[in-house]
Amino acid sequence: LLAILGTETSSKYEIKNHLGQRVYFAVEENDCFDRKLCSPLRAFTMRIADNEDREVIRVIRPLRCYSCWCPCFLQELEVQSPPGTIAGYVVQNWDPFLPKFTIQNQSKEDVLKIIGPYATCGCFEDVDFEVKALDEMTTIGKISKYWSGFVNNVFTNTANFGIQVPVDLDVRIKAVMIGACFLIDLMFFENSLDGL
Repeated sequence: LLAILGTETSSKYEIKNHLGQRVYFAVEENDCFDRKLCSPLRAFTMRIADNEDREVIRVIRPLRCYSCWCPCFLQELEVQSPPGTIAGYVVQNWDPFLPKFTIQNQSKEDVLKIIGPYATCGCFEDVDFEVKALDEMTTIGKISKYWSGFVNNVFTNTANFGIQVPVDLDVRIKAVMIGACFLIDLMFFENSLDGL
């Protein structure tokens, strides 16, 4: 639809386990006005449901700024799991060179950091955002955008991501990591054919 009509549609995601089995399905809720005018900055509510169509996670993103030249009004997500109960937050940290985020628990206490690469274009290779301890020295996992071929990366909005975190990480923080993956996708990899 995007290629034919030039219309941005709501994003839809399948969330799979390490065996490739679908465990969740996510649908972005917002209006056409937000998608067209605000594109990667747009506000949304992402509803994540299990295979029985029960909503298990809700990700809420307000309209915010994300310029590396503007250290105020940066990105922030609220993740609820179950919906109505705050699991945590993803907060963008200002840095003039690197994409940086802090994962916070439901009390807004810092838990983890995410640090991305200087260049996120990912031409012909995967792009890794490292999940680190608060000291930013110890890497405990990563969020990766996988290279899925020239045609997929240039002509579609189809993308494949992976999240690797310790098995014993708090399940609420794992839900927040899913929200962080959505934010990273929209901030750095959401593309449009408008410029072609």
